[in-house]
Amino acid sequence: MLTQLSGRFVQMVIVLFFLSVVTFVMMKLAPGDPILAILLASDGALSQAEQEAAREALGLNRPIYEQYGSWLLKVVQLDWGQSLTSNREVWDILMERLPATIYLTLGSVVVLMVIAFPLGILAAKYQNKAPDVSSRIIALLGASIPSFWLALLLIYVFAYQLNWLPTMGSGTLRHLVLPSLTLGFVMAPEYIRLLRAGLLDTLSRDYIKAARARGISEWRIMLRHAMRAALLPIVAVSGVSLGSLLTGSVVTESIFGWPGLGSLAIESIRLRDYPVVQGYVLFCGVCFLMANWLSDVGAAVLDPRIRMRGGRRP
Repeated sequence: MLTQLSGRFVQMVIVLFFLSVVTFVMMKLAPGDPILAILLASDGALSQAEQEAAREALGLNRPIYEQYGSWLLKVVQLDWGQSLTSNREVWDILMERLPATIYLTLGSVVVLMVIAFPLGILAAKYQNKAPDVSSRIIALLGASIPSFWLALLLIYVFAYQLNWLPTMGSGTLRHLVLPSLTLGFVMAPEYIRLLRAGLLDTLSRDYIKAARARGISEWRIMLRHAMRAALLPIVAVSGVSLGSLLTGSVVTESIFGWPGLGSLAIESIRLRDYPVVQGYVLFCGVCFLMANWLSDVGAAVLDPRIRMRGGRRP
Protein backbone atom coordinates (compact mmCIF):
# COMPACT_ATOMS: atom_id res chain seq x y z
CA MET A 1 0.00 0.00 0.00
CA LEU A 2 2.83 2.40 0.84
CA THR A 3 4.42 1.74 -2.57
CA GLN A 4 1.11 2.41 -4.30
CA LEU A 5 0.61 5.68 -2.43
CA SER A 6 4.18 6.75 -3.20
CA GLY A 7 3.67 6.00 -6.89
CA ARG A 8 0.44 7.97 -6.95
CA PHE A 9 2.13 10.91 -5.21
CA VAL A 10 4.96 10.92 -7.78
CA GLN A 11 2.40 10.89 -10.59
CA MET A 12 0.56 13.83 -9.05
CA VAL A 13 3.79 15.82 -8.76
CA ILE A 14 4.66 15.13 -12.42
CA VAL A 15 1.19 16.14 -13.61
CA LEU A 16 1.27 19.33 -11.54
CA PHE A 17 4.74 20.17 -12.91
CA PHE A 18 3.61 19.90 -16.53
CA LEU A 19 0.41 21.78 -15.70
CA SER A 20 2.44 24.60 -14.16
CA VAL A 21 4.69 24.78 -17.25
CA VAL A 22 1.75 24.92 -19.68
CA THR A 23 -0.09 27.49 -17.56
CA PHE A 24 2.94 29.73 -17.17
CA VAL A 25 3.78 29.65 -20.89
CA MET A 26 0.17 30.31 -21.90
CA MET A 27 -0.01 33.31 -19.60
CA LYS A 28 3.17 34.69 -21.17
CA LEU A 29 1.83 34.13 -24.68
CA ALA A 30 -1.54 35.69 -23.90
CA PRO A 31 -2.18 39.07 -25.55
CA GLY A 32 -1.83 42.16 -23.41
CA ASP A 33 0.69 43.51 -20.94
CA PRO A 34 0.48 42.53 -17.24
CA ILE A 35 1.43 46.11 -16.42
CA LEU A 36 -2.00 47.11 -17.76
CA ALA A 37 -3.52 45.42 -14.70
CA ILE A 38 -1.43 47.66 -12.46
CA LEU A 39 -2.43 50.68 -14.55
CA LEU A 40 -6.10 49.78 -14.13
CA ALA A 41 -5.65 49.45 -10.38
CA SER A 42 -3.92 52.84 -10.21
CA ASP A 43 -6.31 54.56 -12.66
CA GLY A 44 -3.51 54.87 -15.18
CA ALA A 45 -1.48 57.13 -12.92
CA LEU A 46 1.90 55.42 -13.45
CA SER A 47 4.57 57.24 -15.40
CA GLN A 48 6.70 55.47 -18.00
CA ALA A 49 9.57 55.24 -15.53
CA GLU A 50 7.28 53.73 -12.90
CA GLN A 51 6.00 51.19 -15.42
CA GLU A 52 9.57 50.13 -16.23
CA ALA A 53 10.33 49.90 -12.52
CA ALA A 54 7.26 47.70 -12.05
CA ARG A 55 8.41 45.41 -14.88
CA GLU A 56 11.83 45.14 -13.28
CA ALA A 57 10.34 44.43 -9.85
CA LEU A 58 8.07 41.72 -11.28
CA GLY A 59 10.93 40.19 -13.23
CA LEU A 60 9.16 40.67 -16.57
CA ASN A 61 12.39 41.78 -18.23
CA ARG A 62 14.12 38.47 -17.46
CA PRO A 63 14.09 35.41 -19.79
CA ILE A 64 10.96 33.30 -19.50
CA TYR A 65 12.78 30.29 -18.05
CA GLU A 66 14.16 32.47 -15.25
CA GLN A 67 10.69 33.87 -14.58
CA TYR A 68 9.25 30.34 -14.44
CA GLY A 69 12.01 29.06 -12.17
CA SER A 70 11.52 31.95 -9.76
CA TRP A 71 7.74 31.49 -9.75
CA LEU A 72 7.96 27.70 -9.27
CA LEU A 73 10.41 28.08 -6.38
CA LYS A 74 7.99 30.43 -4.64
CA VAL A 75 5.05 28.09 -5.27
CA VAL A 76 6.96 25.19 -3.69
CA GLN A 77 7.50 27.45 -0.68
CA LEU A 78 3.70 28.07 -0.62
CA ASP A 79 4.14 31.62 -1.90
CA TRP A 80 1.69 31.87 -4.80
CA GLY A 81 2.52 35.49 -5.55
CA GLN A 82 0.48 38.66 -5.35
CA SER A 83 -2.45 39.94 -7.37
CA LEU A 84 -1.51 42.70 -9.81
CA THR A 85 -4.79 44.55 -9.26
CA SER A 86 -5.36 44.26 -5.51
CA ASN A 87 -1.78 43.61 -4.34
CA ARG A 88 -3.12 40.82 -2.11
CA GLU A 89 -1.69 37.33 -1.77
CA VAL A 90 -3.07 34.99 -4.44
CA TRP A 91 -3.53 32.19 -1.89
CA ASP A 92 -5.60 34.48 0.34
CA ILE A 93 -7.81 35.44 -2.60
CA LEU A 94 -8.40 31.78 -3.52
CA MET A 95 -9.19 30.83 0.07
CA GLU A 96 -11.59 33.77 0.33
CA ARG A 97 -13.58 32.50 -2.66
CA LEU A 98 -13.35 28.78 -1.83
CA PRO A 99 -16.14 28.64 0.83
CA ALA A 100 -18.73 29.94 -1.65
CA THR A 101 -17.68 27.26 -4.14
CA ILE A 102 -17.86 24.57 -1.44
CA TYR A 103 -21.42 25.65 -0.54
CA LEU A 104 -22.39 25.50 -4.22
CA THR A 105 -20.73 22.08 -4.53
CA LEU A 106 -22.68 20.69 -1.57
CA GLY A 107 -25.95 22.13 -2.85
CA SER A 108 -25.35 20.69 -6.32
CA VAL A 109 -24.50 17.25 -4.90
CA VAL A 110 -27.74 17.23 -2.89
CA VAL A 111 -29.77 18.10 -6.00
CA LEU A 112 -27.85 15.50 -8.01
CA MET A 113 -28.55 12.74 -5.48
CA VAL A 114 -32.23 13.67 -5.12
CA ILE A 115 -32.67 13.44 -8.91
CA ALA A 116 -30.29 10.67 -9.96
CA PHE A 117 -30.69 7.99 -7.29
CA PRO A 118 -34.51 7.66 -7.26
CA LEU A 119 -34.72 7.81 -11.06
CA GLY A 120 -31.83 5.37 -11.55
CA ILE A 121 -33.28 2.88 -9.07
CA LEU A 122 -36.80 3.11 -10.52
CA ALA A 123 -35.45 2.73 -14.06
CA ALA A 124 -33.67 -0.49 -13.09
CA LYS A 125 -36.55 -1.82 -11.01
CA TYR A 126 -39.11 -1.26 -13.77
CA GLN A 127 -36.95 -1.91 -16.84
CA ASN A 128 -38.64 -0.98 -20.15
CA LYS A 129 -41.75 0.17 -18.30
CA ALA A 130 -43.13 3.67 -17.74
CA PRO A 131 -40.73 4.66 -14.90
CA ASP A 132 -37.75 3.49 -16.96
CA VAL A 133 -38.87 5.33 -20.09
CA SER A 134 -39.61 8.49 -18.09
CA SER A 135 -36.19 8.36 -16.42
CA ARG A 136 -34.44 7.97 -19.76
CA ILE A 137 -36.37 10.91 -21.22
CA ILE A 138 -35.42 13.09 -18.26
CA ALA A 139 -31.79 11.99 -18.59
CA LEU A 140 -31.84 12.79 -22.31
CA LEU A 141 -33.30 16.24 -21.68
CA GLY A 142 -30.79 16.96 -18.94
CA ALA A 143 -27.88 15.93 -21.13
CA SER A 144 -29.16 18.03 -24.05
CA ILE A 145 -29.81 21.30 -22.23
CA PRO A 146 -26.81 23.65 -21.91
CA SER A 147 -26.21 24.86 -18.37
CA PHE A 148 -26.44 28.54 -19.33
CA TRP A 149 -29.84 28.00 -21.01
CA LEU A 150 -31.18 26.12 -18.00
CA ALA A 151 -29.86 28.83 -15.68
CA LEU A 152 -31.65 31.56 -17.65
CA LEU A 153 -34.85 29.47 -17.75
CA LEU A 154 -34.78 28.97 -13.97
CA ILE A 155 -34.19 32.70 -13.43
CA TYR A 156 -37.10 33.56 -15.71
CA VAL A 157 -39.52 31.13 -14.04
CA PHE A 158 -38.60 31.31 -10.35
CA ALA A 159 -37.25 34.86 -10.12
CA TYR A 160 -39.21 36.94 -12.65
CA GLN A 161 -42.49 35.07 -13.08
CA LEU A 162 -43.02 33.57 -9.62
CA ASN A 163 -40.75 35.94 -7.70
CA TRP A 164 -39.81 33.14 -5.30
CA LEU A 165 -36.04 33.36 -5.48
CA PRO A 166 -33.39 36.06 -6.09
CA THR A 167 -31.81 36.29 -9.52
CA MET A 168 -28.21 36.53 -8.34
CA GLY A 169 -25.94 37.22 -5.39
CA SER A 170 -25.08 35.27 -2.25
CA GLY A 171 -25.46 35.38 1.50
CA THR A 172 -28.57 33.26 2.10
CA LEU A 173 -29.78 29.75 1.27
CA ARG A 174 -32.30 31.27 -1.16
CA HIS A 175 -29.42 32.53 -3.30
CA LEU A 176 -28.00 29.00 -3.40
CA VAL A 177 -31.12 27.28 -4.77
CA LEU A 178 -31.04 28.26 -8.45
CA PRO A 179 -27.31 27.69 -9.13
CA SER A 180 -27.49 24.36 -7.26
CA LEU A 181 -30.51 23.29 -9.31
CA THR A 182 -28.70 24.24 -12.51
CA LEU A 183 -25.54 22.27 -11.79
CA GLY A 184 -27.31 19.32 -10.16
CA PHE A 185 -29.77 18.86 -13.03
CA VAL A 186 -27.08 19.14 -15.70
CA MET A 187 -24.89 16.54 -13.94
CA ALA A 188 -27.71 14.11 -13.05
CA PRO A 189 -28.20 12.37 -16.45
CA GLU A 190 -24.80 10.68 -16.42
CA TYR A 191 -25.42 9.31 -12.93
CA ILE A 192 -28.93 8.13 -13.83
CA ARG A 193 -27.55 6.11 -16.74
CA LEU A 194 -24.63 4.73 -14.74
CA LEU A 195 -26.80 3.69 -11.79
CA ARG A 196 -29.40 2.08 -14.05
CA ALA A 197 -26.77 0.17 -16.03
CA GLY A 198 -24.91 -0.87 -12.89
CA LEU A 199 -28.05 -2.14 -11.17
CA LEU A 200 -29.24 -4.05 -14.23
CA ASP A 201 -25.84 -5.69 -14.61
CA THR A 202 -25.68 -6.61 -10.92
CA LEU A 203 -29.26 -7.92 -10.82
CA SER A 204 -28.40 -10.46 -13.52
CA ARG A 205 -25.62 -12.09 -11.48
CA ASP A 206 -25.85 -15.51 -9.87
CA TYR A 207 -25.72 -14.37 -6.24
CA ILE A 208 -28.72 -12.09 -6.86
CA LYS A 209 -30.61 -15.01 -8.38
CA ALA A 210 -29.73 -17.04 -5.29
CA ALA A 211 -31.06 -14.27 -3.07
CA ARG A 212 -34.33 -14.27 -5.01
CA ALA A 213 -34.52 -18.05 -4.61
CA ARG A 214 -34.27 -17.61 -0.83
CA GLY A 215 -37.37 -15.41 -0.94
CA ILE A 216 -35.69 -12.08 -0.22
CA SER A 217 -37.85 -9.16 -1.34
CA GLU A 218 -36.95 -7.43 -4.59
CA TRP A 219 -36.50 -4.02 -2.96
CA ARG A 220 -34.19 -5.46 -0.32
CA ILE A 221 -32.13 -7.16 -3.02
CA MET A 222 -32.01 -3.90 -4.97
CA LEU A 223 -31.02 -1.59 -2.12
CA ARG A 224 -28.94 -3.88 0.06
CA HIS A 225 -27.24 -6.37 -2.26
CA ALA A 226 -27.14 -4.82 -5.73
CA MET A 227 -26.54 -1.19 -4.82
CA ARG A 228 -23.03 -1.70 -3.43
CA ALA A 229 -21.70 -3.14 -6.69
CA ALA A 230 -23.68 -0.67 -8.81
CA LEU A 231 -22.03 2.26 -7.03
CA LEU A 232 -18.54 1.40 -8.31
CA PRO A 233 -18.82 3.18 -11.70
CA ILE A 234 -20.52 6.13 -10.01
CA VAL A 235 -17.65 6.48 -7.54
CA ALA A 236 -15.19 6.36 -10.43
CA VAL A 237 -16.95 9.21 -12.26
CA SER A 238 -17.55 11.23 -9.11
CA GLY A 239 -13.88 12.20 -8.95
CA VAL A 240 -14.14 14.23 -12.15
CA SER A 241 -17.50 15.73 -11.11
CA LEU A 242 -16.23 16.70 -7.68
CA GLY A 243 -13.10 18.23 -9.15
CA SER A 244 -15.20 20.28 -11.57
CA LEU A 245 -17.46 21.55 -8.81
CA LEU A 246 -14.64 22.38 -6.41
CA THR A 247 -12.84 24.46 -9.01
CA GLY A 248 -15.99 26.43 -9.69
CA SER A 249 -18.47 26.34 -12.55
CA VAL A 250 -17.43 29.38 -14.56
CA VAL A 251 -20.64 29.77 -16.56
CA THR A 252 -23.09 29.13 -13.71
CA GLU A 253 -21.24 31.31 -11.21
CA SER A 254 -21.03 34.15 -13.73
CA ILE A 255 -24.75 34.04 -14.56
CA PHE A 256 -25.87 33.98 -10.93
CA GLY A 257 -23.18 36.35 -9.66
CA TRP A 258 -21.99 33.67 -7.25
CA PRO A 259 -18.68 34.76 -5.63
CA GLY A 260 -16.83 31.49 -6.10
CA LEU A 261 -13.64 30.38 -7.83
CA GLY A 262 -15.26 30.27 -11.27
CA SER A 263 -16.28 33.92 -11.22
CA LEU A 264 -12.84 34.78 -9.80
CA ALA A 265 -11.23 33.16 -12.86
CA ILE A 266 -13.38 35.24 -15.23
CA GLU A 267 -12.61 38.46 -13.36
CA SER A 268 -8.87 37.74 -13.29
CA ILE A 269 -8.73 36.94 -17.01
CA ARG A 270 -10.66 40.10 -17.84
CA LEU A 271 -8.28 42.22 -15.74
CA ARG A 272 -5.19 40.35 -17.01
CA ASP A 273 -4.33 39.48 -13.42
CA TYR A 274 -2.02 36.65 -14.46
CA PRO A 275 -0.74 35.61 -11.00
CA VAL A 276 -4.32 34.94 -9.89
CA VAL A 277 -5.08 33.02 -13.11
CA GLN A 278 -1.95 30.89 -12.66
CA GLY A 279 -2.83 30.23 -9.04
CA TYR A 280 -6.39 29.31 -9.99
CA VAL A 281 -5.29 26.83 -12.67
CA LEU A 282 -2.76 25.23 -10.33
CA PHE A 283 -5.38 24.98 -7.59
CA CYS A 284 -7.75 23.36 -10.12
CA GLY A 285 -5.10 20.77 -10.90
CA VAL A 286 -4.63 19.93 -7.23
CA CYS A 287 -8.40 19.62 -6.71
CA PHE A 288 -8.86 17.32 -9.71
CA LEU A 289 -5.98 15.07 -8.69
CA MET A 290 -7.15 14.84 -5.08
CA ALA A 291 -10.75 14.19 -6.14
CA ASN A 292 -9.66 11.37 -8.46
CA TRP A 293 -7.47 9.90 -5.73
CA LEU A 294 -10.42 9.97 -3.32
CA SER A 295 -12.60 8.24 -5.93
CA ASP A 296 -9.98 5.47 -6.20
CA VAL A 297 -9.97 5.09 -2.43
CA GLY A 298 -13.78 4.99 -2.39
CA ALA A 299 -13.82 2.29 -5.06
CA ALA A 300 -11.30 0.23 -3.07
CA VAL A 301 -13.50 0.54 0.03
CA LEU A 302 -16.58 -0.63 -1.88
CA ASP A 303 -14.72 -3.52 -3.52
CA PRO A 304 -11.58 -4.79 -1.70
CA ARG A 305 -10.54 -6.66 -4.86
CA ILE A 306 -9.67 -3.36 -6.46
CA ARG A 307 -6.01 -2.45 -6.10
CA MET A 308 -4.69 0.92 -7.11
CA ARG A 309 -1.66 0.32 -9.34
CA GLY A 310 -0.15 3.11 -11.32
CA GLY A 311 -3.34 5.16 -11.03
CA ARG A 312 -5.40 2.46 -12.78
CA ARG A 313 -7.90 -0.05 -11.54
CA PRO A 314 -7.10 -3.50 -12.94
